[in-house]
Amino acid sequence: MRALGIDFGETRIGIAVSDPEGRWALPLTTLERRTDRRAAYAIAEIARRQGTEVLVLGEPRGPGGEAGAAALRVRRFGARLARAARLPVVRVDETLTTVEAAERLREAELEAPRRAPGVDAVAAQVLLQEALDRGLAVPGDGG
Repeated sequence: MRALGIDFGETRIGIAVSDPEGRWALPLTTLERRTDRRAAYAIAEIARRQGTEVLVLGEPRGPGGEAGAAALRVRRFGARLARAARLPVVRVDETLTTVEAAERLREAELEAPRRAPGVDAVAAQVLLQEALDRGLAVPGDGG
């Protein structure tokens, strides 16, 4: 089952995709977010082209796992995205995914100007891979 990972940001949205068997996540692209509506429809189109069956949306949570204002913002976007794509959206904790993504890119020795746009797609890869490894990228799981 193919899944799409989404690292939502107010400026950029990182996208990752799994292999058809749902074992490996790969960074795919980064979208510039102008409005939620445009972003949701752009992601829905990517999901359609990729043959995606489930969307995995990163949700920022506090150190104790609590959902704050940022998590509620992502949940609103997730509801819009689910309607646009007509696919289930599974929410997963994205805590520190951007930090891990930046570290991976540093280890790959990418220069800073080349690293910045890619960090969002790699963050989406990190959160999608974790969801795949934990068996969370399953339609109807709701997060």
